[in-house]
Amino acid sequence: MNHNIYIYIFVMAAVTYLIRMLPLTLIRKEIKSTYIKSFLYYVPYVTLAAMTFPAILSATANIWSALAGFIIAVFLAYQGKSLLKVSLFACLGVFIVELITGL
Repeated sequence: MNHNIYIYIFVMAAVTYLIRMLPLTLIRKEIKSTYIKSFLYYVPYVTLAAMTFPAILSATANIWSALAGFIIAVFLAYQGKSLLKVSLFACLGVFIVELITGL
């Protein structure tokens, strides 16, 4: 079984190009549906959250410290605090839980 890496690269490039090209060619007029507009508005946020959440839970030595940092970050973000405050307090929460658990 001799595989040619250039075939894999070509298929990957074609799929990536099609995903970006098809909406531009198929949808030519303005989208008027509020449902579709709101769906398309939140797609980047959902994608980022789906990629980030598993990394949050596996970034520390203990899942409980990761969960504590996540809960602190969500609470402070919901309160409207700045990104700097949210990240600092989440890191501080992780640090404290790691010290308590002794890992």
